[in-house]
Amino acid sequence: MQCRDGCGACCIAPSITSSIPGMPHGKPAGIPCVQLDDALRCRLFGNPMRPAFCASLCPADDMCGNDRGEAMDTLRLLELATQS
Repeated sequence: MQCRDGCGACCIAPSITSSIPGMPHGKPAGIPCVQLDDALRCRLFGNPMRPAFCASLCPADDMCGNDRGEAMDTLRLLELATQS
């Protein structure tokens, strides 16, 4: 599966605890990453500066669902389930 155009759910819904260029302390859940461009694409995709967490996210039916709304819902639920 390829990333859905105009989605960006994986750059918004989850928290990221590692440093991101422009966000040295990571980002909280629900806040768009500063590396998310206007087309909702990651500016760091394929770049070694991209956090390992981000690189570990691969588009799949069970994560992305049928549309952006389903992807946001699934990732929000995963975020809640993994909070310590």
